[in-house]
Parts: sequence; C-alpha cells; structure tokens
Amino acid sequence: MREHGLKATKARIYKSRPGNHRFMNYCPNRIHKVEFSDLNQIWVGDVTYIKLSDGSWRYLAVIMDRVSRRIISWSLSDKRDVKLSLSALDRAVRNRGHQRGVIFHSDKGIEYVAYKYRERLKRYGITQSMNRPREMNDNAFMESFFQQFKTERLKGKVLEAEADLRAIASEYMRYYNFDRSHSSIGYISPAEYESRIGV
Repeated sequence: MREHGLKATKARIYKSRPGNHRFMNYCPNRIHKVEFSDLNQIWVGDVTYIKLSDGSWRYLAVIMDRVSRRIISWSLSDKRDVKLSLSALDRAVRNRGHQRGVIFHSDKGIEYVAYKYRERLKRYGITQSMNRPREMNDNAFMESFFQQFKTERLKGKVLEAEADLRAIASEYMRYYNFDRSHSSIGYISPAEYESRIGV
C-alpha cells in the first residue's frame, strides 16, 4: 500500500450507550408462550406506512383484540409520532370501555416507548408488552393484518389524497370486522366470534 500511495480508512468505533439500551428494552414481552381465551385480555398494535401519489407518506395506527381479531380502533396521520398512537389508544378505550388489566403489545417503535404513551397506558390501567429483541414475529398478528389490507385494498390503486386512503381504510375495517372470515377463529368474522362468546 505504501508503494502505491494507498492509505487505509478507519471505521469509527461504535460507542455503546447503556442508557439508550435500557430505554428501548425496559419493557419485556409479556405474551410470549401465554394462552389467551377472553376478549380484552390482549390488544396488539402497530403502525404502517402508506405512500400517496404525490410522494408524501401517511401513517396508519391500528389496534386489534388478539383473541377475536377484531379491529377495535385505528388512526391516520401525516406524522408518525406519539400523537398518532395515542389517538388510536384513546379510541380503543372509548370503543371497548376501561378494560383494566388488558395487556397492550407492540413493537419497540418510538411512538410506543414514548413517555406520554407509557403514562397513558398506566392511566387506563393497561399493562405494556413489547417484542423481544430481534424477534419480528412477536407481533405477527398486526404484520399479517397490514399485509392483508395492502394486498386486498391498496395494491394497484393510485391514492391521490388522504381522503381517498381514509375512505378505503374505513370501508376495509368494517369489512374485516363483519364480513371477512378468519381460519384461526373457525372461519367466521371477528364480530360473529364475539357475539358467539357473549359480547
């Protein structure tokens, strides 16, 4: 290298920040290998990105009852922040009532580890649960829902405005809850499943 006048470049040394690690991993996965059979025992949530035709992004936050697969709330925004996730959480509580003891599970997205979100969960009496490190399948129910939504309603569509996306999302949530069958609950809709178990 000297003969040819070459110099090696040095990689910057990564410095671990223990505080960041503790912050992002403060919450364990409380639902791993636990069986749930009643409604309002576990809610799962996530946020997905959807692109409009002008190149801008919209963010859809959704909360599902994991036992019945029913979508109990959703919120749409042009910003991915704690306000978006809080909006979905507040709607879930309005729609289901104050269900103290319910576990809310999500990934470690910044909108879910935010102090405001954690404080709101505590106020509602909801226990927080999060994915284990490097275990993407811990929130597979929400990942599956978003894949179905995008495949069944958004694939091949040109979304000119947020209003178009909002209308599609609203229609799909009703369809998903009242008409779409799910193999995991006996090939019936979430609404029918809930009515059969006395809700």
